[in-house]
Amino acid sequence: MDNVIFVSGIDTDAGKRYATAWLAKRYMEQGFSVATMKFIQTGNNGFSEDILAHRRIMGISPLPEDRDLTTSPVIFTYPASAQLAARIDGRDIDVASIDRSVETLSGRYDIVLVEGAGGLMVPIADDFFTVDYVASRNLPIIIVTNGILGSINHTVLSLEAIRSRGISLHSVIYNTYFDKDEIIAEDTRGFIDRYLQREFPASVMMVMPSVS
Repeated sequence: MDNVIFVSGIDTDAGKRYATAWLAKRYMEQGFSVATMKFIQTGNNGFSEDILAHRRIMGISPLPEDRDLTTSPVIFTYPASAQLAARIDGRDIDVASIDRSVETLSGRYDIVLVEGAGGLMVPIADDFFTVDYVASRNLPIIIVTNGILGSINHTVLSLEAIRSRGISLHSVIYNTYFDKDEIIAEDTRGFIDRYLQREFPASVMMVMPSVS
């Protein structure tokens, strides 16, 4: 499944939803067929609000795979981390169903973007984190970051977690939506770009404009 890319962020509110849809739209404009998928959705009942947002930003109608929940195979009602939401709903996190969805979409579309839930160290089980899922499935990853004070620390920690597990870094998407202090934002963009050139020279940083 070399056409599947996992999209994670430096924290819960880094802008993964918008970055995933924005990148999907860019790929579509290049002529690729693209599906986005939500890894684990919490805070919803019977649908994924992230998938609905993806389609709106991409400017397309729902996919057939949205209607049968292939693109959102695991949904919990409580708006919390995946492990806690699963416990509250009295259910396990069905990782096998996620794998089946990824495999199905991979066979139908040129590119599949899987939006994560929270950051890399969100637990799926006590001893199994999101980053471990990505590593065990040998998926390349995109990290979404921004210019909030403290994001350099969170970005470097995320990148070090990726490196320690031998995960291939596809790219970093810098989300400009949070650029409230231009001095901090400019310094953050510059630092992350230099860090990537030095530590991950095969990767790039993409700057994403604000998406409404």
